Amino acid sequence: MQTRFTLAQLADPGIKEADKILRACVHCGFCTATCPTYVLLGDERDSPRGRIYLMKDMLEKSRPADADTVKHIDRCLSCLACMTTCPSGVHYMHLVDHGRAYIEQTYRRPLADRMTRALLAAVLPRAGRFRAMLMLARFGRLLAPVLPARLRAMLALAPPRVPAPSSLDRPQTFPAQGTRMKRVALLAGCAQRVLEPEINAATIRLLTRHGCEVVIAEGAECCGALVHHMGMAERSQADARRTIDAWWRAHEAAPLDAVVINTSGCGTTVKDYGFIFRTDPAYAAKAAKISSLTRDVTELLAEAGLEAAPAPEKLTVAYHSACSMQHGQKIVAQPKALLAQAGFAVRDIPEGHLCCGSAGTYNMLQPALARQLAARKVANIERVVPDVVATGNIGCMVQIGSGTRIPVVHTVQLLDWATGGPKPPQLEAALV
Repeated sequence: MQTRFTLAQLADPGIKEADKILRACVHCGFCTATCPTYVLLGDERDSPRGRIYLMKDMLEKSRPADADTVKHIDRCLSCLACMTTCPSGVHYMHLVDHGRAYIEQTYRRPLADRMTRALLAAVLPRAGRFRAMLMLARFGRLLAPVLPARLRAMLALAPPRVPAPSSLDRPQTFPAQGTRMKRVALLAGCAQRVLEPEINAATIRLLTRHGCEVVIAEGAECCGALVHHMGMAERSQADARRTIDAWWRAHEAAPLDAVVINTSGCGTTVKDYGFIFRTDPAYAAKAAKISSLTRDVTELLAEAGLEAAPAPEKLTVAYHSACSMQHGQKIVAQPKALLAQAGFAVRDIPEGHLCCGSAGTYNMLQPALARQLAARKVANIERVVPDVVATGNIGCMVQIGSGTRIPVVHTVQLLDWATGGPKPPQLEAALV
């Protein structure tokens, strides 16, 4: 694609990177076949190629974002299926991240939109606030019929009960069982530890059982991913710096062999820290080092080798590969191989490349499209007739679980069970 940025524009590192990405695009349109919003809407502007044109025009002319451009960029899930499909290697993720930050700087959204996004940004990355909001959701449901669509979508996703806080998420170190093979830092996370604290518990049991000393570093709470995808670059980077500093202190105390993430959406962002902080002299080296150490929990287990006994029960598992896992991190084979090694019958899901509609805050900011994608995903899952659905991302668990009675668990919960841990509570509840 030909671009016409001026030399003055290209002096900006963000524009220089956007120019490189735009020039790689050859207009082939392969991306349209795997873009969830284009599949649903059939509008070129809701395809990666269409959005690339919209961002090119906006950035080249250095003009404030207009309502039409914002609408179509907002509809992008950042699922990154287009990057898996693209034969030219167009790095759409970095382009749309830049476009969203530019929109945040130049476009004044309607008041209701500003308030919704401000609420999400203030609450979701802060575990205490998020827990309080979920506790209040039971009262909010009484007002659901008269609330705006976005608030109704938030209430619909809130669980009927909020689990108690887990003591395992506090800063501490869990010793390896037997000989210590690795020292790793685990991201305790923000929303996940409120919604499903058992995921971190299962991860810690699984890692320590496989010779890992697990560190929950003080200050490493939110990676910044949620607000990063909302275009709030300064807020996202502030959260990321706090987390980088926390892990760096742990690394200096005793070298870390890995930073382990069990939420694939967070993992995609943390692995990109090196790029995000490439022009920050105070953080560039530390961020790059953290990115190089970062592993999804299934990556680490695949490298270490799973010590699995025969599956406690012969279950058919439909494996849902989160977009941030398969497209963002290119992790496809390892989770399925681990589940099969643990003795489960693993089934692929038809149209597995298409997003379930969770996508961070997407199911709250674009509820109508998210519901269509969730219904399509659930229908494809149910065609497989599984006993349980496994995935590596809390957002997908909530989104898929809202539309089916089939139990939805994190992959680590099944692997923990197969190696001596407790049966996942979702499976226990399904038998009642």
